[in-house]
Amino acid sequence: MIEQDWVSERFAEHQERLRAVAYRMLGSSGEAEDAVQEAWARVSRADTSQVENPAGWLTTVVARVCLNLLESRRARREDAAGALPPEPAVPQPGIHPHNQAGPEDEALLADSVGVALMVVLDTLTPAERLAFVLHDVFAVSFAEIGPVIDRSPAAARQLASRARRRVRGTAAVSGAAQPARRDLIAAFLAASRDGDFDALIELLDPDVVASELRGADAVASFFSGRAEAARLALVDGVPAAVWAHRNRPKAVFSFTVADGKITRITVDTDPDRIRGHDIVLLGGAKDDRTNRGSLRER
Repeated sequence: MIEQDWVSERFAEHQERLRAVAYRMLGSSGEAEDAVQEAWARVSRADTSQVENPAGWLTTVVARVCLNLLESRRARREDAAGALPPEPAVPQPGIHPHNQAGPEDEALLADSVGVALMVVLDTLTPAERLAFVLHDVFAVSFAEIGPVIDRSPAAARQLASRARRRVRGTAAVSGAAQPARRDLIAAFLAASRDGDFDALIELLDPDVVASELRGADAVASFFSGRAEAARLALVDGVPAAVWAHRNRPKAVFSFTVADGKITRITVDTDPDRIRGHDIVLLGGAKDDRTNRGSLRER
């Protein structure tokens, strides 16, 4: 009983930090909460007789849980990348398209610059992300990080260094690129709704990839006339597109952009991941905001 009380007290003492670690690792408040709960389930059953650094031990447990979730997420994303969702027959009520951004849209985009780090982190491997977040954000030593990812401290240092270079290079231009990316996606959706094949070709890189589709002609042909129900959105602060069925988001379209052209369109239809997103449908004077996958008008 005394040992259990000690574990409970230490966990409560460090819970906010553990939640912050999990959120930085996973980028989703819902998944972060789940990770902290799973960590508690593990530590409450663990032998703590050899624990000398409770904060480091608890952080390590949470990190291992997050690493498992990241690897599982990566596998699910690869499995789910194949199928493009069916197009709803009619636009959903309460969600309105727009062609020009209003002041509230610009404010939302300005706020989104703060999540640039999360966007970049999603491009890293799970091991790179863990090494970078734990060391650079939470000052965990590489000697502690190495065992979590089954690497030596030197290898963990290299992973963090590689991640750091990518973060610095990408985050530096992320904020400035947001309005241009938003406008490009808006133009893509408008051309798709209008069935304007030539306009789509102009927006797409010649080697664009969308699921199993390859090349601008194939992608433009598929999307021409098919985006009537898709809406421009901020997904975790990043310009994207979303379509919903019965007022529930069912698919998130992410766009990779290079040199002013769309080079990749990724469609995520996994309900668990969609529920973990913060989604704002951009609509001019009003915005429809979704919190963990459910729509509401703001």
